[in-house]
Amino acid sequence: MSNQRRVIFIDNTYPFLFQRLTELGFSCEAHYSTPREEILDQLSDCFGLVLRSRLRIDTEMLNQGKKLAFVARSGVGLEHIDLETAAQLGIQVLSSPEGSRDTVAEHGIGMLLMLMNNLGLADRQIREGNWVRAANRGIEIKGKTIGIIGYGNMGSAFAQKISGFGARLIAYDKFKTNYGNDLVQEVELEQIWNEADIVTLHIPFLPENHYFVDDAFLQRFKKPIYLVNTARGTVLNTAHLVKNLQSGKVLGAALDVFEYEEQSFENLKPEDLPEPFQYLRRANNVVLTPHLAGSSLEANEGHARVLAQKIEKLFC
Repeated sequence: MSNQRRVIFIDNTYPFLFQRLTELGFSCEAHYSTPREEILDQLSDCFGLVLRSRLRIDTEMLNQGKKLAFVARSGVGLEHIDLETAAQLGIQVLSSPEGSRDTVAEHGIGMLLMLMNNLGLADRQIREGNWVRAANRGIEIKGKTIGIIGYGNMGSAFAQKISGFGARLIAYDKFKTNYGNDLVQEVELEQIWNEADIVTLHIPFLPENHYFVDDAFLQRFKKPIYLVNTARGTVLNTAHLVKNLQSGKVLGAALDVFEYEEQSFENLKPEDLPEPFQYLRRANNVVLTPHLAGSSLEANEGHARVLAQKIEKLFC
């Protein structure tokens, strides 16, 4: 392979990826803080881009890369990459959901356990000098019906890991069929609305998924539910969630992602956010984490290894 196949790293990733691509003969360059305009000037003979979410890979950037063969996203979401233009130009867009599927599943289960057993609240109360037992009694997952929405890498990993809790698992995925197995029953949304006690979201952000979960969606449930979102903040209407928390239609919510996040997911100023978010901060039946579900130490390395394998398979 020619050393002229330049790969620009727009974001810092786990070192293995840079090292492995260099071993494979690519000429890797670190541009972790290089401004967009300077990167644009570098793209005319660039073979590949590696990034997380610092910059938007739009039509202008893709068209500038006359020799661009791939865009590799270390992570899951691709909403900041113009997939339509990439397809038109024959540019491969790679991501690495396999790298964090296990940690996202574990995080989601951890949040659900916190929510249904009042673990965060009880911990805060003891630290404040209060010993509250009866009001913090937990609710078992065993015997409940869990509706898993989205059955790709994340949804299937969640099902696998929670299967030992003795719940009944049903799943809906509009992009897949014939995925039912010993762990999970494949169903339509109607059955989730009719039967679920707990609902977990594992769907990507797509234009048609914006506010996928809104007031009309939540009103369709026959029973009050617990809701977990470790997917993308923009698939859930926060104001509508608050309305249903206040009415009791949603018994509790565990959220790792928020519609108010910036593209990079790195910064969020809670004090500056609208009232629906302030309600979530005050609510005792809500568990919040700062977009951490896919960010374990193992997942960072996992993303790097998955992308290295995919790039090697396609281009070496």
